Amino acid sequence: MNIYEILKQLNVKYQEVEHDPIYTVKEGQKIKSKIEGISCKNLFLTNHKGLYVLVILKDITKVNINQIAKSINSSHLSFATKEELMNILGLTVGCVSPFGIINDKKKQVKILLEDVLLDKKLLFHPNINTKTLAITTNDLKKFIIWNNHEYQLIHIK
Repeated sequence: MNIYEILKQLNVKYQEVEHDPIYTVKEGQKIKSKIEGISCKNLFLTNHKGLYVLVILKDITKVNINQIAKSINSSHLSFATKEELMNILGLTVGCVSPFGIINDKKKQVKILLEDVLLDKKLLFHPNINTKTLAITTNDLKKFIIWNNHEYQLIHIK
């Protein structure tokens, strides 16, 4: 099942824009004039003990991986490898998105959502970096729950 079929099944309304490939948050700034929403930074992290987390942050949030680790009672987090990203989420670097959880068959990934993103319209790739979708946080949570994944709100200082 593809992202669009799932969003239709869940009655999720979204806007979409096509663009040249985007690999970084900085490159993503170029499309802000084409679609309304908050650009997000998506980090795929692991503690190398079998815990995988997908951290969704506002694009301008300064990342403190130690703080994120503490918020989930993990002693250490680091970026997952390209191989782990592909094997678990079916994604490549530059395409990381919460929509990748549809490929997480073992339900290994926990979603961490920055609390400042609540009740907002968010921008994500639909697992390909030549398109961007705008959906509400509530619809994102609906998608996460539909896919039998856990999510946790985190506060970044």
